[in-house]
Amino acid sequence: MKFSKDKIVNLVLLLAAGIVLFTPLGFPVKVFVNKLISFAPSEVAEEERSILKDYQWSLVAPENKSINFKEFQNQVVVVNFWATWCPPCVAEMPDFQALYDEYGTKVVFLFVTNEDKAVVDTFMKKKSFTLPVYYPQNATPAVLKSSAIPATFVIDKSGEIVIDKTGAADWNSESTRALLDRLLLN
Repeated sequence: MKFSKDKIVNLVLLLAAGIVLFTPLGFPVKVFVNKLISFAPSEVAEEERSILKDYQWSLVAPENKSINFKEFQNQVVVVNFWATWCPPCVAEMPDFQALYDEYGTKVVFLFVTNEDKAVVDTFMKKKSFTLPVYYPQNATPAVLKSSAIPATFVIDKSGEIVIDKTGAADWNSESTRALLDRLLLN
């Protein structure tokens, strides 16, 4: 059986796509593509906003102590559900790091994962991220549940969910910073 030039090109393209889609070699490509297609997240329209009423959520904090989410009531909070194996999650982490570097003393940042702590610690150290990672100890409040990651919620001081974003986003955008500034003033 003789292969034509077109068949060989198609076979090479199929092989390359398979490598990108189904092997660890494709992970950096997926991260790069997600970064390229990320835009600033949009605010939820005021009439469509959910309100967080249930602050009973136990988490293990970065210093390995148990905390209750209720401690963050009446504050501006950014909750991000993520994993080290998730390309869109990894793609948005540098933006979150920049945002955290600027707003980390004014806004509560919770980067929540179910992954093994040793895996997460290795990832954070390798990437030089200083984001505060939390581990859930019980069920997440219903209004913050998502069937996909990354999932990010920006909650204002009154408990309104101002941003409810699934998928990668440009979190270090001017519009996100302006929103946080506005929420901090209210």
